[in-house]
Amino acid sequence: MLLAEGVHVVITDRSGGGSAPPYDGRNLGGAVGDERDSVLANRHDTAKELGLDPDNVVFMRQVHSADVAYVREPFGDEPPALDAIFTDRPGVGLAVLVADCVPVVVADPGAGLVGVAHSGREGTFKGVVPALVEAMTGHGARPGTMVALVGPSACGLCYEVSPELRESAPPEMRSTTRLGTPALDVRAGVTAQLRAAGVLDVRHDERCTIESPELFSYRRERVTGRFAAYAWLAG
Repeated sequence: MLLAEGVHVVITDRSGGGSAPPYDGRNLGGAVGDERDSVLANRHDTAKELGLDPDNVVFMRQVHSADVAYVREPFGDEPPALDAIFTDRPGVGLAVLVADCVPVVVADPGAGLVGVAHSGREGTFKGVVPALVEAMTGHGARPGTMVALVGPSACGLCYEVSPELRESAPPEMRSTTRLGTPALDVRAGVTAQLRAAGVLDVRHDERCTIESPELFSYRRERVTGRFAAYAWLAG
């Protein structure tokens, strides 16, 4: 899909790929127990299908932080611990891996910038998405001209937590499951953070990973793969 003029976004699912159960089939996560060769083949084939150079896609070592980096090229075999990256280089693919956490894409087409963030519960508490917006603003983006996509994740009706954890969350994140138990709506928290940062054009992929069998879900399956949101600038 085109998120904005010249800004491409694709959210993968588990169809295709060559990973064996329980990672079947297009597992893109390299730290979940799958065979390394299968993951590398899945990443290579996915990039080719998207029209990207497989050697020009940036993956992070995601650790639920609020750390952000500007990138021009992939990190190599030992990516640093990061949870958000952005670039101004056309054709450089940015990938964020998830299986219940929120994948977020932010772009300013006028400034020629695109970024991605991994915003799970901890990352949202720490403010990784506002940190990405701030970092991109420092490179010439303007929040008022940015557009964001909040991708599929565990929804507020499914993401059950303890009462203490819900009460520790910002009010906009507090939710209740269909059974009436405490829950978190991380997507609502991310959306509120984007709007507070001045990003008003916020779009959503409303799918719940726990309820969508075509997507990987750690909460549903525990041992499972990771799907990805890819974003890049047309070159």
